[in-house]
Amino acid sequence: MRPFRYARAEDPAEAVAALAADPEARYLAGGTNLVDLMKLGVETPARLVDVRRLPLDAVEETPDGGLRIGATATNTALAGHPAVRGRYPALSQAVLAGASQQLRNLATVGGNLLQRTRCLYFQDTGKPCNKREPGTGCAAREGEHRDLAVLGTSEHCVASHPSDMAVALAAYDARVEVLSEAGARRLALQDFYRLPGDRPERDTVLRHGDLITAVELPPPPPGVRAAYRKVRDRASYAFALVSVAALLRREPDGSVGEVRIAFGGVAPRPWRARAAEDALRGGPCGEQELRSALEREFTEARPLPGNAFKVGLAVRTATRVLTDLAEAAAATPHGGPHSQEDA
Repeated sequence: MRPFRYARAEDPAEAVAALAADPEARYLAGGTNLVDLMKLGVETPARLVDVRRLPLDAVEETPDGGLRIGATATNTALAGHPAVRGRYPALSQAVLAGASQQLRNLATVGGNLLQRTRCLYFQDTGKPCNKREPGTGCAAREGEHRDLAVLGTSEHCVASHPSDMAVALAAYDARVEVLSEAGARRLALQDFYRLPGDRPERDTVLRHGDLITAVELPPPPPGVRAAYRKVRDRASYAFALVSVAALLRREPDGSVGEVRIAFGGVAPRPWRARAAEDALRGGPCGEQELRSALEREFTEARPLPGNAFKVGLAVRTATRVLTDLAEAAAATPHGGPHSQEDA
């Protein structure tokens, strides 16, 4: 590991100023992704600015009935918070599905959002990778790509985003609060991440020195049920082959009222299924209609030979999740916005 300097920030403004003044500095919170990449020689910061102890760990009610989640709140605290479990169950489930208990105890909300979109070749400094070294090529396209993306890719990168939490946040229309030397701003989660295009080294729209201070959740739509489901190769501590966060409100006449669908494991960022949502709203929520709408979402997929199975797997998984939610809503039409999954 390259030697580095270390400093602990006492307040958010001090942290932003410290990083903005040093182009080789990086923020350190839980370090569950950054430190691993430093050990591999992928990340080589000259200075770490510790933000873990900044007073940004509260989970608070907002005046409009939503939640404001501080960036240094741990994943364990987030998943177990009563308001999250009760009103945003898919988020709690996603966090619990994301990593081991030990990692959840250390990892932070802000750090989870900023973990690198990556594959095996990004982490192997002996292999070409446009994300790690722009212009060197994408070894994954001709190599091992079974776990990688089928939507939103480019010829320069096919890595898939690893976060479970971010998929649920996308379904809940989360906003990311960011502090810079110019002041605070808020970004919709879907605008926070960027697709690789010809600049795969940039995962987000953040500028150097920008500090995530919180994630804001608007109130969940009235009457929705929600669930998160993850398909993976092994039961513990594995990235998703496909994951789905879904919210559904079934109207009294059996039609789809509100619906939101986000996928993980299939794209370089959490993938909000807008085409499928638009096709479903106002129509019947039978299994065939659900499947047809979800297939429409993947008409622009560009799978490689080793991961073409993900298209069918994503459609089947999302169809099952939405069908379960619709059936539960029909059985208990006046129930609250809870989930049919185990939290």
